[in-house]
Amino acid sequence: MKFHMTQTSIATLKPKDKPYWLTDDDCKNLRLYVGTSDKAKAWYARYRDEYGKSQTVKLGPADALTVAQAREMARKVAVRVSQGEPVKKEKPAEVLALGAYLNDIYFPYARRSLKSADETIRKITANFTPYFSKPINGLSPVVFEKWRNTRMADGAKTATVNKILSALTAALNWGVKKRHIPENPLRGLGKEPEKDSTHIVRYLSPDERERLENALIEREGNLLDETESAKENEFFDYLRPAVLLSLNTGIRRNTLFSLLWGDVDFTTQTVCLRGEIAKNSKTARIPINDDAADVLMAWREQSIQSDDSDLVFPSKTGGKVGNFQHVWRAWGEVLKMAQIDNFRWHDMRHDFASQLVMKGVDLNVVRELLCHSDIKMTMRYAHLAPEFKLNAVQVLNRRTKGDKVIGRIRKVVGDE
Repeated sequence: MKFHMTQTSIATLKPKDKPYWLTDDDCKNLRLYVGTSDKAKAWYARYRDEYGKSQTVKLGPADALTVAQAREMARKVAVRVSQGEPVKKEKPAEVLALGAYLNDIYFPYARRSLKSADETIRKITANFTPYFSKPINGLSPVVFEKWRNTRMADGAKTATVNKILSALTAALNWGVKKRHIPENPLRGLGKEPEKDSTHIVRYLSPDERERLENALIEREGNLLDETESAKENEFFDYLRPAVLLSLNTGIRRNTLFSLLWGDVDFTTQTVCLRGEIAKNSKTARIPINDDAADVLMAWREQSIQSDDSDLVFPSKTGGKVGNFQHVWRAWGEVLKMAQIDNFRWHDMRHDFASQLVMKGVDLNVVRELLCHSDIKMTMRYAHLAPEFKLNAVQVLNRRTKGDKVIGRIRKVVGDE
């Protein structure tokens, strides 16, 4: 309610059971708040914000400002509002550390939604933990340029560094999109030109393939000797069937370890790569050769869990997909036994494609078997089949085998 405010009238105001407001009859946007105690009196200026909503801003305690001072301050508020100037001081933005954002916001989202969550989290954590305590708004492209320069100086490949930075960039871009952070501190950094990456395809030579298969068998024999158990099954554990299946199908590692027995059709000799486990999120059904089918059949016969809803390769720690840290140790031991260098698990996919191309399979068929959405991805194997180009130009021949064209040309020229 309106009230004629003087120093005396304000001093005589008594608190009530509930707080109440009084409006100055001389300055319409000046209000006095009276709380439930004698000292709880304060001046406020009322105004309407840009959306027409009524707002108040505190001017100060009633015992610190006179009525005249409060009226003058309230009028200045009205002037600032009319000129579109801010009235209240903006609260400082919350300083969110990189680690807090990643661990509390992005990583939980990634585990729920991304197929490559474990790999993404591993890359970011392994490379950027020293920056986790720093506020995001204190980071800049310069910081990560220095990080990149250090990694490159230490011998890291450009493609590797680009992939690591891309993982962090994607995490921060998602935060900007969802308004968790104001901007991406990597914005404008860009990728380093991959001069050291020419898409070198690593595949096994016949001798390496034989050594690998022998090493897998030798490993199982050593494990059997250690456990002193009779070999009743075709395989000792998951590793040999998983490797043989990878070499014969080219299925990606994450997809392989996410396969269910229901995805395998022994009648049609195909495997269904469901959209939720495929990298491109598209369901595809790929054929498997006799070797792969034999491996899967033998593995299923000895598997304890072989219902359609069970994983083909369950983790030893509870059957959960992606919990295969023990694979790397076993895989590394086998490669060492086979004396094979510079051959990753993913290179078995390259080996599968390379073997097909070198045996004359059309590149477009290879593309379909690899589930590449773009033939450009498959063209990295084109150099392995130079006979394709030779066969292409041979269709222009106009002579029969044994009939040299040079002689015919000379004859025609001589006749002229």
